[in-house]
Amino acid sequence: MNDLRDKVIVNDLRDKVIVTVAPTGGFLTAADNPHIPTQPQQIAADVARCHSAGASVAALHARRPDDQATCDAAIYRHMNTLVRERCDIVLNNSTGGGVNGDMVRTRSDGSRVVDWDARLQGLYGGADTCTLDAITAYVTSPVGEVLMDTPPSRAAELASAMRALGITPEWEAFSPTHLLQEIRDLTAGYPGPHLVNLVLGLDHTFQNAMPYSPKNLQEMVEYLPENSVFSVSISGSDQIRGLTHALVLGGHVRVGIEDYPFLETGEPAENVRLVENIVGIVESLGLQPATPDEARAILGLDRTDG
Repeated sequence: MNDLRDKVIVNDLRDKVIVTVAPTGGFLTAADNPHIPTQPQQIAADVARCHSAGASVAALHARRPDDQATCDAAIYRHMNTLVRERCDIVLNNSTGGGVNGDMVRTRSDGSRVVDWDARLQGLYGGADTCTLDAITAYVTSPVGEVLMDTPPSRAAELASAMRALGITPEWEAFSPTHLLQEIRDLTAGYPGPHLVNLVLGLDHTFQNAMPYSPKNLQEMVEYLPENSVFSVSISGSDQIRGLTHALVLGGHVRVGIEDYPFLETGEPAENVRLVENIVGIVESLGLQPATPDEARAILGLDRTDG
C-alpha cells in the first residue's frame, strides 16, 4: 500500500510547476521600475502577494538602506524572517549580490571585482537554498565592467560551505560550458536532486552568456547533470516565449522584476502581475503551480518552520 501511495504522490507532482519570483535583483532601481521592492518590509509584502498568486519560491537579493547591493547576513535574516511571518514560500538567497554597495571592491589598478568575502555572507541568512554562480565573467553594469571572479577552488569552497550548512545550492548556468565543467564536476558524487537555473538573455550583460533561442535552451537541457530539477530565467522580450518552451520541456519557471521589469504592453510591471501572467500560461498547458510544500518535495528540501 505504501508503494502505491508513493507512486501516486510522484505522479501528482509531475504536473506541478515551481513558479519562482525574483522581485528585486542586484541591478535595478526605482528609476528602472517604480514598483521594485528593495527594503525588507517591502520585499516581504511583495513576496506574500506573489505567493498568493501562485509563486512557491522567492529568489531574493538584499539591499542596504540606501538601496545599494549587499549580502549582509543580518539583512538577509531580517528579510527572511519577515517573509516567513507572512507565508511559507521557499526562500532562495543570492550569493552574487550585485555590482555596487558592499559587493564591489576596487583593486589597485582601478578595476572592480565582486568581493569574495561579501559573497560568502549570503550563506548565513537562513535560506532554504542559495545561488551558486560557479563562473568567472565580466559583468557590464551602470558603473562599468565588474569582474565576478570564481576560480574552481572558490566554486568548490562555496559548494562545500553550503552543504555543511544544510543549504541546497541553486546552480546558475549561463552557457553549456558551465554545465559541462563546473556544475558537472561539483555535483559528481552527490545524489541530488540538483537544482539548476538556466539563465538566458543576459548576453549583453554577462560575458559568455547566451541569448534565448529554442536551440540554445534545448541544448542546455540536454547537458544537465543526471537527477536535475531545472528552472529557466529569461531576460528580455523573448521571456514569455522562452518560458513557455521551458514548460513544454518539463522545466520550471522564474519571473520577476529582476529578470524582466515590463509587461507585454511595455509598461513597468508589478511582480504579482508577472506571477499571475505565468501562472495563466502554466494552467493553459494543463499544468498546475506547485505549492511551497510541493516545491520542497520536488527539490528534496526539508520543511522550514522559520
